[in-house]
Amino acid sequence: MKKLTFILLILVISTVCYAEIRLGALFSTTGPASFLGMPEKQTLEMLVEEANSNGGINGEKIELFLYDTRGIDAEARKKFIRLVKKDRVDAVIGPTRSGSTLAIKELAGRFEMPLISCASSDRIIEPINPFVFKVAPSDTLAVRKIYSYLKGKGQKRVAIITAQNGYGDSGRTALLNEAKKMGINIVADEKFRDNDRDMTSQLTKIAEADPDAIICWGVGPAPAIVAKNYKQLQLDATLFMSHGVASKKFIKLAGSAAEGIILPAGRLLVAEKLPDSNRFKSMLLEYKNAYEKRFDSSVSTFGGHAYDAFQIFKKAYNNSVEKNIKITEAIENIKGYLGTYGEFNFSQHDHNGLDMNAFIMLKIQNGDWQLLNK
Repeated sequence: MKKLTFILLILVISTVCYAEIRLGALFSTTGPASFLGMPEKQTLEMLVEEANSNGGINGEKIELFLYDTRGIDAEARKKFIRLVKKDRVDAVIGPTRSGSTLAIKELAGRFEMPLISCASSDRIIEPINPFVFKVAPSDTLAVRKIYSYLKGKGQKRVAIITAQNGYGDSGRTALLNEAKKMGINIVADEKFRDNDRDMTSQLTKIAEADPDAIICWGVGPAPAIVAKNYKQLQLDATLFMSHGVASKKFIKLAGSAAEGIILPAGRLLVAEKLPDSNRFKSMLLEYKNAYEKRFDSSVSTFGGHAYDAFQIFKKAYNNSVEKNIKITEAIENIKGYLGTYGEFNFSQHDHNGLDMNAFIMLKIQNGDWQLLNK
């Protein structure tokens, strides 16, 4: 009997010593959205390694289960189910793309699996799913930032050209809805597909409407083609992009056509240029320097999404253990977290936690990001 008790005690001690957190992740590390998903993957792996070297969370090491969705919605569903049923993870970070997140939103609720998406579509959190959160700022906030900037310049005639995918559709809806509220006149409304190789036709139609500004909403290589065609046509209207191109990869793809483009983005891209008094600066530089030293490549706001998602998960998991509450409830209780995209204040009714101050306006000049005053 004593021997059996001893064996059981050893098993209990072993279980405690080797307790682990099982964290799932879905990123587009190959395919057209790989330049978004790869920095997310690299960031998350770096942070998990760092956390484990410091004892994990509450003494529990983190085991990471990370899969490539290839930017395909069906693949995201397949891998999400695998994370839930086979890997039995505690939570999932990702996916990279809005469409892929929307494809698994219902599954997260069905399996009661906490999901912290890195995508931006408003529809990810509207309507609220108790198990679904996101760290990328909503499209509506980005649109408001652009429109406020335009109104400050006295420009109200706007043409839009949006991608025919989850991100583009959500952006188009926000562009149209916010225009009515903010006194912006949409004079042209064109679309493009991710695999289009020429947008001259759409831009020619836009030119006929004589807009003050053109707003392109998309991710991947297609917006770079829009920029090139815009330059070839020598259009007078100012070209704006969404936060979906806030990466040096876009500047590389667009080449000289990127010059002069304006977009809303997070502070991470211009961390060194922020005043020392900025409350985000030290955190941004710490992450930026660590990432660029580790991977020998420029930091991007998309890697920042993974940074925020992990830090939020870490805080929530720690609080869920201490207060004996669900991870989702713990996320809803997070207030005042300073992330790469701004200050997060979650609630039962707000599963994004950001406001318009998450964005600053940037201009591409000499192949780099320049901070605008407004």
